[in-house]
Amino acid sequence: MKAIFKAAAAAGVLFASMGAHAANPYSECGIGAAIFPDTHWAAATSNVIWDAGSTAITSATASPETCSGAPVAAAMFINSSYDSLAEETARGEGEHLSAMLDIVGCSSIEQPAAAARIRSEMADAVTADGYADQTRLEKSSAYYDMMQRSVSASCAAAGV
Repeated sequence: MKAIFKAAAAAGVLFASMGAHAANPYSECGIGAAIFPDTHWAAATSNVIWDAGSTAITSATASPETCSGAPVAAAMFINSSYDSLAEETARGEGEHLSAMLDIVGCSSIEQPAAAARIRSEMADAVTADGYADQTRLEKSSAYYDMMQRSVSASCAAAGV
């Protein structure tokens, strides 16, 4: 029970600060979004409690207008290859990092700037208190948000 509340609190913090960017599949898809369409932190919390968020990144039926395209593909890719992405982000380059940026439409010319921004944010994230205690889904969601901010700032034709 303590772990559920811890996960719910972490998910709430991760999603409470979402700005006016593209939809975040972790909080705007799945069961949580169907139950709490206007309350992102509650949707994310519900997704974590219900099924560890797996439906949130694989379901396009709960909220089809936001659960499709590059954002969902990127979220699924991040979740499935998080360990490789984390390692490559630390190095500043790699196949998974390039593939993720390709998925969201960041050109090869823009990718180094986006990767550098993600790397900077990731360095802060992995040294923060509680990082080691986060679930893979929480880490993936935080990484998605880092990617989204970095791509929005660095890539002209990005699809997130």
